Amino acid sequence: MSTATLGDASPSLSPMLARLAEERATGALLRDHGTLYLLDGQVVHAESPAAPGLDVLLADRLPREGWQEAFDRAGPYGRVGRFLVDSGRLADGELELAHLGALFDAAYFALAPGSGPTRFRHGVAHWLGPVRPVSARLVARECLRRRELLDTLWPYPDTDSSPVVREGLDAPAPVTRRQRDVLDLADGTRTPPDIARALGRPAFHTLIDVRRLAAAGAVTTPREETGPTPVAVPRWVADVSQDPDVALLRRLRNALEAL
Repeated sequence: MSTATLGDASPSLSPMLARLAEERATGALLRDHGTLYLLDGQVVHAESPAAPGLDVLLADRLPREGWQEAFDRAGPYGRVGRFLVDSGRLADGELELAHLGALFDAAYFALAPGSGPTRFRHGVAHWLGPVRPVSARLVARECLRRRELLDTLWPYPDTDSSPVVREGLDAPAPVTRRQRDVLDLADGTRTPPDIARALGRPAFHTLIDVRRLAAAGAVTTPREETGPTPVAVPRWVADVSQDPDVALLRRLRNALEAL
């Protein structure tokens, strides 16, 4: 899929999200698995209990005290992101990439099928403030692409929310370093989002690792059949998850710039 076409098609949006985007609405779209924040019909932030937030993804760069100071000084004005950049705590591009990762990560869960009733609160703004607004259509298209990719790897969606159980102590070869980190935390009680949060990684990349490990027989997962047996994984799949900051987030940012 080329970046030039990433925002052109009309994917299956949440009906309310589609209407709010058309109306250029501002506020918070609440669903059982997450919240999308809109400004003039564009998505400016997303949160989900299943996806690590910016504070987790940027923990190596910004300690909790830095977040607290930014929130205390700029949170009431909805300008925490701008404060972090203007104060030199984060570079503009660094914040933008991390924010895109967090936004699409949380949106994947918030817009998942069966995510419960949808509610909208007009005028509600997120304390982070706008960083890089994204069209609702692009958000929906990316969520669909991620869902299709995961089903190609291992077509059992319950894998994403169930505890990860190792299948013996010896992992089948080859196992990447990222996958080994996941296996080390697969204690039978942690879910993929739990593991992502513990590792400080985006949830989506952990879902990829877990589904690949499940397909390889390294972990056991629920198997409610939802599609055909996985076929050979396309070669481009490997490029998506080997270096998430470069391969995925750069592609998304390039797509935004091409719109």
